[in-house]
Amino acid sequence: MPRRQYAANFYMGASKAWIEKALGGFVPPKLDVLPVAGVVPHAGWDFSGAVSAKVFQTIKSYRDPETFILFGTVHRPITDNALYSRGAWLTPFGEVAIDENLADQLLEFAGRFLCKDESAHDYEHSIEVQMPLLKHFFPQAKAVPISVLPDGRAPALGKSIAEYLKQSRANAVIIGTTDLTHYGDAYYFTRGGYGPKGHEWMKRNDQRIIELATVLKAEEIIPEANKSQNACGPGAMAATVAAARALGCKAGQTVAYTTSFDVMPEREFRMAVGYVGMVFCGS
Repeated sequence: MPRRQYAANFYMGASKAWIEKALGGFVPPKLDVLPVAGVVPHAGWDFSGAVSAKVFQTIKSYRDPETFILFGTVHRPITDNALYSRGAWLTPFGEVAIDENLADQLLEFAGRFLCKDESAHDYEHSIEVQMPLLKHFFPQAKAVPISVLPDGRAPALGKSIAEYLKQSRANAVIIGTTDLTHYGDAYYFTRGGYGPKGHEWMKRNDQRIIELATVLKAEEIIPEANKSQNACGPGAMAATVAAARALGCKAGQTVAYTTSFDVMPEREFRMAVGYVGMVFCGS
C-alpha cells in the first residue's frame, strides 16, 4: 500500500497551474557543472512552495535523475536516522515509487548511520511536501526518504551516501529539507526586537547558516543552529552539504531566499520563518 498523505493541507490546491504561477517566469541560474544536491524549505506551499519549485526547476534544467534521496527534518522524537525503504508515496499528481533497490544498497553501505524504519515518517511533513514537486518535475523519478537527526552522525551519513553514489554511479540527486529562523513570540525567539530592525536581524541570522552551507562547512551547521536557532532541520542540511562536498562540489549557490513576512506581510514585523533554496554542483 502507498503511504497515505499526512500533510496534504501543506500543499492544498497543488496543481500544474499553481506551480507555474509560483515560478513566475523564473530563469534557472547558469551552472558550469551538473547539480548533485539541493536544499529546500518545507513549510506550506503558500509560504515556501515557490522557493522549493525553483530548486527543482533548476535541477530539471540540467539533468534527469532516476532517483531523489530526500534528507528530511525530524520534528518529533526518533532514535535513529530512519530510511523509508518500501512502497510508494501518494501525491496529487500520482504515486512516487520508492527506489527499493537503492534503499537496500544504502542501508547495507551506510547502515552504521541509519536504520530502516517507515514509522519514523508518520506525522512528519518535511519530505512529504516535496513529493508533489518531485512528481511534477520528474514524473518517472523514484525516491529514497531518510529522516536525519540533528547530531554528529549527520555529516557522516551524507558523506557515506555520497561515497556509495560515486562508487555505484547511480543517477541520483540529494535533496535536504530545512526551514531557517523561526522568529517571534510564538517561538520564544525575539533577539532582534520587532519592526524593520527585527526583520533585518532575522535575515542576518539566516545568512550565517546559509553561508556555512555555501562554503560547505557541514560540520559547523548543527552547532550554528544550536547557537543561533537559525535552522529547524540542521541535520538534513548538514548531511546534504557533506554529501555535496564528497561529490566534488566546491560551493553551494542560493537560488531563492525569502521569509514568511515577505510573502505575506503584516502591518508590523513581529514574526516570520526564513526559507532558502540552494543547489550544489559536483565534478
